[in-house]
Amino acid sequence: MNVRLLVSTVRQPSSRKVFMQRKSSFKSPSTRGGKVFRNNKFGGGNRRRNGGGQHGKYIDPSRFVNTAVERAEEAPFVPEHSFNDFGLLPQLEKALAAKGYSTPTPIQDGAIKPAMEGRDVIGLANTGTGKTAAFTLPIIHRLVNQPQLGIALIMAPTRELAVQIDDEFKEFAKHTHLKSALCLGGVSIHRQIAQLRRRPQVIIGTPGRLKDLFNNNHLPLNKVGVVVLDEADHMLDMGFIQDIRFLLGQLPDKRQSLCFSATLTPEIKQLIHGIMTDPVTVSVRTGDTSSQVEQNVIRGGSKEDKFRILEEMLRQPDFEKVLIFGQTKFGVQRLADNLTRIGIAAEAIHGNKTQPKRQKSLRAFKSGQVSVLVATDVAARGLDIPKVSHVINFDQPATYEDYIHRIGRTGRAGRTGQALTFI
Repeated sequence: MNVRLLVSTVRQPSSRKVFMQRKSSFKSPSTRGGKVFRNNKFGGGNRRRNGGGQHGKYIDPSRFVNTAVERAEEAPFVPEHSFNDFGLLPQLEKALAAKGYSTPTPIQDGAIKPAMEGRDVIGLANTGTGKTAAFTLPIIHRLVNQPQLGIALIMAPTRELAVQIDDEFKEFAKHTHLKSALCLGGVSIHRQIAQLRRRPQVIIGTPGRLKDLFNNNHLPLNKVGVVVLDEADHMLDMGFIQDIRFLLGQLPDKRQSLCFSATLTPEIKQLIHGIMTDPVTVSVRTGDTSSQVEQNVIRGGSKEDKFRILEEMLRQPDFEKVLIFGQTKFGVQRLADNLTRIGIAAEAIHGNKTQPKRQKSLRAFKSGQVSVLVATDVAARGLDIPKVSHVINFDQPATYEDYIHRIGRTGRAGRTGQALTFI
């Protein structure tokens, strides 16, 4: 990273570097690229000591500074199985070949076989490790071979993750007769009701919308034979526990339950204790994702200072694909609009956007049409966004756990990432 604009450094007791702003090296904040900004409308939310919002906890800035650990030479993962060993349907083997999948990832290697056997499974793995295929492949195989199994219900914490799961299901199931319904907020519920009337074998959705559909007698939970909780820790963090408990309470006692999560918290243990029978636990969690991310802080005074520094960073060539996190929906949209106004094409994702617009923004970022995506924490977990070069916390996260999940969007698939946090 070119640190010309982050001029001076100070030595911390831990020998970590903290970049400091030298204000005299910048032009007046009132104009930039011929544009005038008034009333400090540069994005960002109202923040307390740590910038985490009204309910944020103070985070010592030193925790945002870390030198990435060079990846140690590791023996390559040798799976116990190949995809051919699982005895998957020929239609699934054809779909896997089309996607270029030959060797299962660790979570797939451990979870697919017991899931195909109808066992309850707890899968613990970092994000971006192939968890979706670890449960969609066994579900498709079982539903084709055992139509009497009923419906598969897959719950995800965010709309974007639900869409991602549905897309992957469609790719794997395209040579079968199986159909899915996608049930989430932000889009017309009437279209989802129409999908459910076609009796899909797989229903994918977020807890709130699923509960709404059930309460209006459109969701046949009594016919569910397999239930999946994906990113379970995130669903609990987002406050979905009551909706999840309600939905699980409507399911038949005789069913298969699959739970996939990055962590196994006491709350998750309590939840799965009541819904699982003799589960198989497959844990393939590796070292902390953040160890592969170069982390540092940027000191900025006013919002104008922060925006000016951000602009100069984004104009550097090594900031190729940048994910910027803000605290509030309004601040995120305002920041994306101001970046676009000065010639830095940016999209925004937040809860005030309709789902089609959120998906359009995400596709533009993934495909490289824009190099900057500004988001609330809705984009911090679960989403597979390849080759993110930098994560920038324009507003500090509410908790350190949120910080870890944010920066986990970079430094993936063997790459080293960069994370910068304004303080």
